[in-house]
Amino acid sequence: MSVDSLLFVASLFEDQPMLVDLSGTLPSKRQLPSAPKRPRLGGAGLIEKQALQDAKQSTCVTIFTALGDHVIAGTNKGWLNFIEVNSCETLHSTRLCSGIILLLRLTASGRHMVANASDRVIRTIPIPDFSQPSLDIDNISLEVEHRFQDVINRLSWNHVAFSSTGDYVAASAVMNHDIYVWERGKGSLEMILKDPGEELGVVEWHPHRPFVAACGLETGRIHFWTIITPQRWSALAPDFAEVEENVEYVEREDEFDIHPIEEIHKRRLDLEDEAVDVLTVDPVKNELEQDIFSIPVLFDTMDSESEEEIVAVGPGTMRRKSPGEGRHWMNGVEACNSTEEHIPSKATQTKS
Repeated sequence: MSVDSLLFVASLFEDQPMLVDLSGTLPSKRQLPSAPKRPRLGGAGLIEKQALQDAKQSTCVTIFTALGDHVIAGTNKGWLNFIEVNSCETLHSTRLCSGIILLLRLTASGRHMVANASDRVIRTIPIPDFSQPSLDIDNISLEVEHRFQDVINRLSWNHVAFSSTGDYVAASAVMNHDIYVWERGKGSLEMILKDPGEELGVVEWHPHRPFVAACGLETGRIHFWTIITPQRWSALAPDFAEVEENVEYVEREDEFDIHPIEEIHKRRLDLEDEAVDVLTVDPVKNELEQDIFSIPVLFDTMDSESEEEIVAVGPGTMRRKSPGEGRHWMNGVEACNSTEEHIPSKATQTKS
């Protein structure tokens, strides 16, 4: 259905698609072409051959673009036709594959499209903005961005859907109970949503939340997948502590005591009667007080080979001894010895 809720397009079995407008008193129906737009090259024989092939074309799936002014149609011969709504003419056609195009889906922005075909390959294609006047329709080149397939099991796909942001592609497989999820940007398989117990048909993403819903083909049940977010109780209270295992809690003596309301009210009034001193300034502790912890610091002790060369300077502060420090007593002894040696020499000279 288009942006206008009174305008829709229908793909008919063994007939041409119809564009239906319900805005008037009576619904108006206009037929859309299924034959692709090809360049007229070659002789009359080639043109006649192409006309015979185009007569066998039938539209299998149709969707509106994001703005609703164009229709994208997929045929049974693997062609994509871009049809203008106002004129019902094919503006551009490209060959996507050789099989039947089964499903077409657009992202919310309309910039990317996913196509599911009968050749068991899912393709993502960037879509240009056909509403821009500067777009050169004759030189448009649509290239496949990524191809998703199961190379080992060769699975066929029941349904394909984009995520709400268009970053992921989910698909349900034929004769399989899993949902495959690919990342569109890298083109890699991201995860496989496991067995719900039956084959799944239509798969859809929630438009805003990380939910994936799929319909079971056997029971008709709707299966949901989502992300389980762990509960963070610490966000409820700043002093709440999370523990890995049970811890025995030691309560205070009066922690869970139930007091009468009168007593609680009396305590509250007593606290209000207390005078609050806002003028007195608490003294600041001096750095030299003994109860202040200081980190031990060693000055110039990197080259020390003995602990005797390190002396204490202050509380928690050490430094290395000076080269001649601590030898004053030795200097005094040497001076006395030199004096005693000098005096006997004078006495000897006197006697002689």
